[in-house]
Amino acid sequence: MPDEIRWEIAVDRDVVQARQSAREQAAEAGFSAGDQTVIAAAVSEIARNILMYARRGTVTLRVESNDHRRGIIVVARDDGPGIADIPRALQDGFSTSGGLGVGLPGSRRLMDEFEVQSQPGQGTTITMKKWKRHG
Repeated sequence: MPDEIRWEIAVDRDVVQARQSAREQAAEAGFSAGDQTVIAAAVSEIARNILMYARRGTVTLRVESNDHRRGIIVVARDDGPGIADIPRALQDGFSTSGGLGVGLPGSRRLMDEFEVQSQPGQGTTITMKKWKRHG
């Protein structure tokens, strides 16, 4: 398995490819079928947000292992308009595009760790982590 996989997100099929590849990488890393689905769904939501709000960006996935645990780290970056009010954007139902407002809060619920860094006019970076369950 490669140390890191990066997907350019610029069209709908890029979102599909990122989702499918994330699922495959999670399987190779030993995640359960349920966690593979969760990771793929979170990658899909974040990649779709890149397309909708910034038009283009990247999603990078890497597997991290240490003595105590193994995890998948996903970093999504764009140079789009940024998020003016991050706490509000993380609330269920909030959307500036007329959508359902479930992308960011849903992804945050699916993953074990979730961080948003954004400045209006300077783009957004989202870092998500999922740790493999023991047993």
